[in-house]
Amino acid sequence: MKILFTLFITAALVSCGPKSKKKEADKQGTFSGVFTYGNFSDIISFEIQKDSADWKVFFTSLEQNAVSIPARQVEINEDSINFVLQSDRYTYSFKNKWTANFDELSGTLLVDTLKTKYALKRDSKNNGNGLTAEETIFTSNGLQIGGTLWQPAQSNGEAIVFISSSGGADRSASRAEAIHFSKIGYTTFHYDKRGTGVSEGNWQAATMEELLSDDIHAIQYFSERTSIPLSKIGIKGSSQGSAKIPYILNDVPELKYGIVVSCPGSTLLESDLNYWKNRNHQVFGEDLESAAELQGKVFEHIAGKISRKDLEKALKSEKNESWSGDIWVPNLDEVEVDKKLLYSPVPHFQKTQQPLLVIQGTADEIIPLNSHKIIVEALEEAQNDRYEILLLKDANHAVNYVGRTDFPYWPKLHPEYLPSVEKWLKAR
Repeated sequence: MKILFTLFITAALVSCGPKSKKKEADKQGTFSGVFTYGNFSDIISFEIQKDSADWKVFFTSLEQNAVSIPARQVEINEDSINFVLQSDRYTYSFKNKWTANFDELSGTLLVDTLKTKYALKRDSKNNGNGLTAEETIFTSNGLQIGGTLWQPAQSNGEAIVFISSSGGADRSASRAEAIHFSKIGYTTFHYDKRGTGVSEGNWQAATMEELLSDDIHAIQYFSERTSIPLSKIGIKGSSQGSAKIPYILNDVPELKYGIVVSCPGSTLLESDLNYWKNRNHQVFGEDLESAAELQGKVFEHIAGKISRKDLEKALKSEKNESWSGDIWVPNLDEVEVDKKLLYSPVPHFQKTQQPLLVIQGTADEIIPLNSHKIIVEALEEAQNDRYEILLLKDANHAVNYVGRTDFPYWPKLHPEYLPSVEKWLKAR
């Protein structure tokens, strides 16, 4: 009897060990599903991992351009896992419980005063999204430029290169779309503009021609690296990136098409001034146009179009106006001339022959409202009728939907944006 009892205890200990380890392993993985609240919906996923010390959670929503955002305050207790995400304005508190033998997550999100439920399912290992990401370096004008090449699980033989945009944004600005289009069969490539991310150089001191040269080198490198011919590669850009599209298409005529998002039908300076006017119309009221004329001279000085002497003369002539103190004037001793502000895509559209998809949001505060019309006029001058204009109601400069929503806590792409791009691509 003593021998049987000892055998029973030993068997119990052996069986408990592996089962406990299996349970911990089962908790890990990626759980995805559709989050809905009223008229709002979004595909979200949590990637749950455990290293030697801690549990980690990474949040992804491609339509929010959120890719593997690390959660904070991760707490796990048996079949429950809770964590927090933090934005500039809101704290998102997620409370979750594993169900269905750890293949599902049943959760509750608390943000502001709103509390809502959701359900996610474990992604299968063979869910068709087996993308591969390759970090790579290429040389442009003596600089080392870093990028990511995304290979789809099943390639359609086509490719998209995402053109770098303005400011200090690195390739993360286009990561979500690079992943999205790779998931549906396109080999995609995006890269850090010089002086951002891991790339060498200084984008602020660079001329527009130097930045365009980097973009063209990126396309050529990508084509050579993947053996995808230029005739099967399209280029896509937003804002300043879109303004560079017609120049690149003219310089590399073998490229298949261009997708132009939130492109100014003006110089970049005029676009910046338009944004200033939209942001300050309440401040200046009926004096807005007079104030904008003076503010424009400040921008022209930064662009190297007028001298400091002429600017100071203009400022002095308006100093008695009640609104003059609200004009933005930088420290003139520290101004570095930026002639990129004088760049306009319009003359390049007048020569572009490839197909173009031109997308503009009706709630875009940055580019002039009639930008798409000016682009159409330029394309007609080029005798190019292979274009489509897509106006997205209640979309802003980032193509986020800013209309009425029952869940205003997450920015999200306009619902017609990606489906419309995909439809246009299929027709190519």
